[in-house]
Amino acid sequence: MEELISQLQSSLKGIWKHRWAAVLVAWVVALAGWTKVATLPDDYQTTARVFVDTQTILKPLLAGMTSVPNVEQQVAIMSRTLLSRPNIERVMRMVDLDIQARSPREHEQQIDELMSKLKISSTGNFDIYTISYNSRNPRQVRDVVQALLTIFVEGSFKGKKGESQKAVQFIDDQIKAYEEKLVAAENKVKEFKLRNNGLLPRQGADYSAQLLSSSDTLNSARLELLEAQQARDAIKGQISGDEPILAAELSPAMIDNPELDARIAALNKDLDKLRMQYTELHPDIIAARRLIGQLEARKVEESKLRSASADPGKNYSPMLQQLKVALTEADAKVAAVKARVQELSARHARLLEQSNAVPEVESELAQLNRDYQINKENYEKLIGRREAAKLSGDLSTTTDMMSFKIIDPPTVPMMPSGPNRLLLYSGVLLAALLTGAAAALLISQVRPTFLSPAELRDTTRLPLLGTVSMSWTAPERIKRRRGQLALGTALSVLLVAYGATMASAVWRY
Repeated sequence: MEELISQLQSSLKGIWKHRWAAVLVAWVVALAGWTKVATLPDDYQTTARVFVDTQTILKPLLAGMTSVPNVEQQVAIMSRTLLSRPNIERVMRMVDLDIQARSPREHEQQIDELMSKLKISSTGNFDIYTISYNSRNPRQVRDVVQALLTIFVEGSFKGKKGESQKAVQFIDDQIKAYEEKLVAAENKVKEFKLRNNGLLPRQGADYSAQLLSSSDTLNSARLELLEAQQARDAIKGQISGDEPILAAELSPAMIDNPELDARIAALNKDLDKLRMQYTELHPDIIAARRLIGQLEARKVEESKLRSASADPGKNYSPMLQQLKVALTEADAKVAAVKARVQELSARHARLLEQSNAVPEVESELAQLNRDYQINKENYEKLIGRREAAKLSGDLSTTTDMMSFKIIDPPTVPMMPSGPNRLLLYSGVLLAALLTGAAAALLISQVRPTFLSPAELRDTTRLPLLGTVSMSWTAPERIKRRRGQLALGTALSVLLVAYGATMASAVWRY
């Protein structure tokens, strides 16, 4: 610590020894610096503040009908991208700065200078945006801020109209595509129904219901046929009791035998049920048909054993004539019912043959209907989305969604905002004093002298026997005082000059 203090004292003594050099350097630096500061061009700055009101009654009213644009985010993004290169070039064209550039390099320099000097800031809670710019030309400052403010307002009002138009165009293209798909699906369903008309459900009934209904109708017709045959056989039995049986070949159905007829009817009913489940080659069907044939042959044999009546006049009785008429009607009814049974059997057989193709047809029809329904739902959704997109585009471009209120418009500044000459003058004075002291210290180091006995002893490493003190004479004392007075005067004049420059700066502003 003592060594540091000793070194500091030695430096101060060296500066004091070369004090006139320090004063001279300080004067030179101060004059040069003050001249430079005084000749600096004035810098003008203007500021514009604008309030963006994004609260509107349209938002809650249209929230459920369309997608309400996020106006706050839109304005925030616009404010952040306002200082982009295209916008800066547009500002230059609006204020005629581009015509001042004589080369592409100067044009780029102007763009860089504008981007560095233009400032935009915002208060996130109140949507107040501030645009500021500084330059040497006060009118140019106002024009630049006004142009940037115009771009900000126009860009915010422009919104996303272009994006909305593109969205509507895209939806229109999708609607056309789905419309074509919908027409193609409708044609496929129509052609499929025409091609498979006999296998498709009718009046709400599917194929299984049609098959069951056909089976019931066929069974009813067979039962009706059996009843008609039994009625006819009963009439024949009554006639056979009054009319001799000729040797002609008798049909089993014409023979009246209640016991065997009941068994044959039961076998026929069982045979119908088996035919609904199996083909004609099934063993159960073959056995039933064989048994029916045996019973019919038995009826014929038993009818031949009956004795004929000996009454020759019975063929001419009125009752016999009525029975023959009834028999003719019964035969006609049996023939009609038999034809209906044959037709119903053929229809039922066709349904049975088509039973394997019905599930595949129903599955394919369900797939076609599903594709058609999906295309129809997407088509209807796109129609609704298109109207919502149009409404959203109109909503995003309307001026009612936001309003701009210019709080502070840009004006032509009357007083320069810079440079801060008071601070610069003070800095120059301080730099001059420090530079003078540094110059004196440098001279003392270049031309070293021993300023104390201790320095001499430490440097020579020799014992110090004594020192000779200075004895000032009267002329020397006067000279010394004059030198001190001149030094004080030089420093005082420097301070007076500093005060004069400060006063001139204050008077200038």
